[in-house]
Amino acid sequence: MDIRRCRACDASLEHTLVDLGLSPLANSYVSKDRAHEGEKFYPLHVFVCGRCHLVQLEQFETPENIFSHYAYFSSFSSSWLHHCKTYALEMTRRWSLDGSKRVVEVASNDGYLLQYFADQGISVLGIEPAANVARVANEKGIPTEVAFFGRDTATALRDRGFAADLMAANNVLAHVPNIRDFIAGFAVLLKPQGIATFEFPHLLEMVKYNQFDTIYHEHFSYLSVSALLGVLAENGLRVFDIEQLATHGGSLRVFVCLENASHEKSSNVDAVLGNEEIAGLTSFAAFDKFAPKTVAMKCDALEFLINARRAGKRVIGYGAAAKGNTFLNYCGIGPELIEAVADRSPHKQETLLPGSRIAVISPDELIERRPDYVVILPWNLRTEIVTQLDGIKAWGGRFVTFIPELQVH
Repeated sequence: MDIRRCRACDASLEHTLVDLGLSPLANSYVSKDRAHEGEKFYPLHVFVCGRCHLVQLEQFETPENIFSHYAYFSSFSSSWLHHCKTYALEMTRRWSLDGSKRVVEVASNDGYLLQYFADQGISVLGIEPAANVARVANEKGIPTEVAFFGRDTATALRDRGFAADLMAANNVLAHVPNIRDFIAGFAVLLKPQGIATFEFPHLLEMVKYNQFDTIYHEHFSYLSVSALLGVLAENGLRVFDIEQLATHGGSLRVFVCLENASHEKSSNVDAVLGNEEIAGLTSFAAFDKFAPKTVAMKCDALEFLINARRAGKRVIGYGAAAKGNTFLNYCGIGPELIEAVADRSPHKQETLLPGSRIAVISPDELIERRPDYVVILPWNLRTEIVTQLDGIKAWGGRFVTFIPELQVH
């Protein structure tokens, strides 16, 4: 596929949403013994398809190089685990799942979601391309196949008897360069009345609140329902319901089934499509202000951090998330402005953030350093993080977020 052609409809890509310059892979954390080595930087230039309006990046690295060994483990966010447990209970009740049914999750990570179905005696199977993450899931008793998902993988699993009553795909659709082959796999593996749910950050929210830090190379696409309809239809799939979620700054849960399945279409579908049209996602109306607002947010962040530095304030970040790495690299922020970033995951501690080379420390070390400001990089988890670090108030420490606007709490 030509990298300047739309991955959904093959039209040429000519319209720019935003150009964030050069950036390393957002999850390519650097071990301290490699601190003297260079890193690869790639253009972070986002396009909007003029035909189907899928927002997307060019592809510079293969999924194999990005995801075969992965630093992100879903189980280290307690709010995300609560979200997933609630999902499992709701889906079990809504679709009458029991021991005779099977739930398959694509990009199942460390078993964070499937464990809640397994606890109810439901048969589960995870599909996860990162062998190091899949190993953790298997050790927890969640059977997990190490594979990239698509038509071929789905066909092989179906032939082995793994057809699914429910398939879950949480925050993975954006990570797929060949979105057409990926979606085709669901049409293969679903049972005739099976249901697939796709959760993804809604492009409408990203544009409305200028969430430019959700853009990184591991996210090949930025999704609206209207941009997905064509790909689903060409694979004999249709949307029959949609739920709006608060996760990741505003997400959708899209319910999909085979074209001939009996699931009735909810009024939620037309409501969301109508909102996308009103917001300008089916034209270029919503996109033209995105780049200027991004520049303004960069200026605000740098002004705050430079003033804090000149005033002798100590600033530490929290959350070594991919979105934070996009933010830091685009703004040109290094350890001279944010001295370290704390994270709960031991897989990230004692590493350096890609590009910025800011050291990742433990939350306990953050408390020991007594910063004046804690910059919350995964702003979508602000409530959870503020609760975890409530102790910084003892010495007058304050929390800072930069997106969707500069706020000091």
